[in-house]
Amino acid sequence: MQNVQTLKLNRATLMFPLALVLFEFSVYIGNDLVQPAMLAITQDFGVSSAWAPSSMSFYLLGGACVAWLLGPLSDRLGRKKVLLAGVAFFVLTCLAILLTQNIESFLALRFLQGVGLSMISAVGYAAVQESFEERDAIKVMALMANISLLAPLLGPVVGAFMIDHVSWHWGFIGIAFLAFLSWFGLKAKMPATQQRHSKKPLRYIWDDYKTVYKNKTFLALTFGLPMVAMPLMLWIALSPVILVEELGLSSMQYGLAQFPVLGGLILGNIVLIKVIDKMALGKTVLIGLPLMFVGTLLVVLGTIFQSYFLPLLIVGMTLVSFGEGISFSVLYRFALMSSEVPKGTVAAAVSVLMMFTFFFVIELVRMAYVAFGLWAYSLVCLILIALWFSFPRATVKKVMKKRLERGVY
Repeated sequence: MQNVQTLKLNRATLMFPLALVLFEFSVYIGNDLVQPAMLAITQDFGVSSAWAPSSMSFYLLGGACVAWLLGPLSDRLGRKKVLLAGVAFFVLTCLAILLTQNIESFLALRFLQGVGLSMISAVGYAAVQESFEERDAIKVMALMANISLLAPLLGPVVGAFMIDHVSWHWGFIGIAFLAFLSWFGLKAKMPATQQRHSKKPLRYIWDDYKTVYKNKTFLALTFGLPMVAMPLMLWIALSPVILVEELGLSSMQYGLAQFPVLGGLILGNIVLIKVIDKMALGKTVLIGLPLMFVGTLLVVLGTIFQSYFLPLLIVGMTLVSFGEGISFSVLYRFALMSSEVPKGTVAAAVSVLMMFTFFFVIELVRMAYVAFGLWAYSLVCLILIALWFSFPRATVKKVMKKRLERGVY
């Protein structure tokens, strides 16, 4: 293995994360712009609006199905080579979807576009974690999250504009163009001397994965990640149906309703960047999750008291997103560093578990929503956050204790 000196965070070294976040933005807006347009897309294809959340779940499933290979491949070939190939593939699939004539081929292309998600989570994030010192890496992740959050803020508004004024096809043309620009930025600014490992035959990948998945600390922390992220993912997947079809909001009102919720996530990431050097790593997680639990309780209360549903939903989800903002990047760092296996493989293992969980939960809630309506959404959010207070919380406290014993703050 070739060791690579970590970079000091400054304007020059920040150019690589900024190029990466442009691709991340294009991948995320590939969901956040498309989801509000799904009501129009399902109408174009002559199918029920119940198919709308499937665009997101197939996007996630595509990422999950290739992440297992991309991480180990980048360990062997280098992060930069694999990432550049993935960006080019994402651009091509965004252009190919313009030719679809039915919902089946549309979802198949969404599945292939999900490769972009794996490029970010299994390759890009691993490169960031390797390139910067621990707290700087978390700051970079939080900064990237805030920039990429422009996607869910702008996506619904742009998607609403597309529904009212132009064809949804233009959205995918714009997404492809942004990803195309990011390719040049990554080629110029991504360090070429990423950490590389001995080129063992690919059959040894499974041995690495067995080592990772036998690690109980890794499993507890990694399953804790979708528990934290899932309520907001469900919001992004189902809010077009809840706000537009259920509550009768206009497309523009739907877009504006995203601002406080996603603004909470941005604020949470800003707070994390400000306080991370002043408290023990992991403390923000122990603060953020109780806030998320209160938020999900408010959503349940809104489901009970229907006349107050919309304000309680918005306030509750804003609390949830703020709690996620001060928690997620730290949890991800803990999960990635919980195993000694090469980090591309560990990042891929995290990505596979998260994306499969996202896919199955979104599809389950989509079907449950048809039968039980708002109760399906609100109770699943509450249960997911409540479950975090079992093994994941205990594991975070154990990791913090071990760090303290080693003299690491």
